[in-house]
Amino acid sequence: MSLVAPVSNGQVNISETSQETEKKTGSALDKDDFLMLLVTQMKYQDPLEPESNTEYVAQLAQFSSLEQMQNLNSTATNTSAYTLVGKQVRIIETSNTGAENEVQGMVEYVKMENGKPYVSVNGEMYSYDDIVEVIDESYLISQYVPSVKQQEITYLHHDPQNVQITGISMGSNGYEATGIAVALMAEDGTTTKIDSDKMSYKNGVLTIHKSAFANLPAGKYVVGIGFDDLNKTVDYQSVTLTIKGSVESEENTGNDETVKDDEAAKDSETVKDEEVAKGEEAGNGEESKQA
Repeated sequence: MSLVAPVSNGQVNISETSQETEKKTGSALDKDDFLMLLVTQMKYQDPLEPESNTEYVAQLAQFSSLEQMQNLNSTATNTSAYTLVGKQVRIIETSNTGAENEVQGMVEYVKMENGKPYVSVNGEMYSYDDIVEVIDESYLISQYVPSVKQQEITYLHHDPQNVQITGISMGSNGYEATGIAVALMAEDGTTTKIDSDKMSYKNGVLTIHKSAFANLPAGKYVVGIGFDDLNKTVDYQSVTLTIKGSVESEENTGNDETVKDDEAAKDSETVKDEEVAKGEEAGNGEESKQA
């Protein structure tokens, strides 16, 4: 910036041209800019009415305070950057053309360049100022571990059907599970484990065969679902099961079918006996005719 400016009526006229700097539009002035303004003011002051020494001392004190605040801000920024080592961050870097490049990863180390901190993420250096989000590790893991959608399911003893639990995620990004275990917890604390041979999983849907519920009394159950991922995730809050009807109803249904089978068998035997009897009568008739 030029230090030459015209004086008119004892006032310094600083044109827009003389104020041009290499700073970006909208950037804040630093202590060097304020010091340069003070020097310019002193150089072009009216010699007949000079500024008082008290005013200059007050301005110098303000510059000193400004410098201390800027140094404190720089120290706080650097300290904050160092605390990010080992943490997950999201970075949005804007190129000269305005294109945005989004990166997410763990901060490997922090490096100072020209008094400004830079972080290394995925082997690349990025400005600390481009960090837009710091992600808690436990929160990040919770997005990757297996999960189950909130739902309520019902089983009817008088109309037994296979039970399906939908919305199951087996995990991602290294937290995948390969197996599922299920247990039913009744209101009285009784726990019933579902045998693996009565369960099948496909495309986010877990199907439990109806025979697994045949002997369970009516009531509400908490469905606990365990996964064999790295975290050994267990979900006992997402799924509830309501069993309606009585176990006897299924037994009665079976008994009714048995009775029907017995009656059908009896009817069949009766028909056979009648046919045999008719056959014997017909044979006796022919024998009597021949005699």
